Amino acid sequence: MKLVIAIISNSDAEKVMSAITQNGYSSTKISTRGQFLVDGHTTLLVGCDDEKVKPLLEIMKNSATKRTVESTGVTSTISGSLLKQAVDVEKYGIVAFVINVEEFYKL
Repeated sequence: MKLVIAIISNSDAEKVMSAITQNGYSSTKISTRGQFLVDGHTTLLVGCDDEKVKPLLEIMKNSATKRTVESTGVTSTISGSLLKQAVDVEKYGIVAFVINVEEFYKL
């Protein structure tokens, strides 16, 4: 059994959750916030059998959008620094981690 931890942009979260639910997956939703790209995110926890991980990731991939966003640079004390200049950053629709689960209980 695996636990998939998927961090999803809020703009894609409802579409992703709907798609995985329609395909028989259950999830737990947690609201989260990143540090570099500080807009809202949703973290989904999805437990599934090993052979269902790749189809799950494919469903998620097809339901989310990779986009380029403009982000301001980091704060700096250096005078005249270019660090505060806005930069284009590629923002993935989903970042997912797959973790082995030794035991699973529904109590």
